[in-house]
Amino acid sequence: MRRFVKICGLSTPETIAAAVQAGASHVGLVLFPKSPRHVSTAKAAMLRRDLPGTTKVVLLVVDPEPQVLAEAIRMVGPAVVQFHGTEPPDVLARTRAETGVEVWKALPVKDSAALSDAARYRGAADRVLLDAPAPAPDSPLPGGNGATFDWSILSGWQAPLPWGLAGGLTPANVAEAVRLTGTTLVDTSSGVERSPGIKDVDKIAAFCKAALI
Repeated sequence: MRRFVKICGLSTPETIAAAVQAGASHVGLVLFPKSPRHVSTAKAAMLRRDLPGTTKVVLLVVDPEPQVLAEAIRMVGPAVVQFHGTEPPDVLARTRAETGVEVWKALPVKDSAALSDAARYRGAADRVLLDAPAPAPDSPLPGGNGATFDWSILSGWQAPLPWGLAGGLTPANVAEAVRLTGTTLVDTSSGVERSPGIKDVDKIAAFCKAALI
C-alpha cells in the first residue's frame, strides 16, 4: 500500500525543493495570518509555480471567508484545501462541489470519543486528518503545536472515510506512528523545523526517509 507524506507550513523555494527531492507527496502552504508559517496568497502562488505535477499542493485555511478562499483557490490552483478550523460539513461539501478540489478536514483528537466526529464529514470531505488538540481553548493555533495524541485510541477504529495522521510527528517517531496506527498518510510541520516557521532541509529529508521505509 502506498504511503503519502505531507510537509506543511513551507514558505521558501529551498524547503519546497527539499520536500520534493525527499519524496513528499504533498506540500502544505498555510494561509492563516496568526501562524508563524503564514504566507500571502501571492507568495503561495509563486511557490506553487515551479512544483512538479506529481507533487500536490495543499492550502491550509482556518474558517476562511468564502470570497477569500475562492480567490486563493483561483490564484494558487491547489490540489487540496485543508480546513483546520470549526468549519461544518456543508462548507466543505460546497467548496468541493464548486471548485472540484479535494477537501480535507483536520480534527482534534483528545480521546476516543473525538473520533466519532469524523463521521459527520463522510460525503463532505475526501479525507480527515487526525491531529492533536490545541494546548488551550484560547490557543491562537489549532495545529502545528508539536504535540502528539495517544495513538493507541485508534486501535480497532473503523474509519468512515480516508484519514491521515498529524500532530507532533518528527523524524524520530514517525516510523513508530505508522507501525502503530497503520496510517497511509503522515503530516508534519513543527517536527521538521529549527524554530517556529523555519524549516530545516535535513529534518525534512530525515522525516521522509523514516516515513517511507
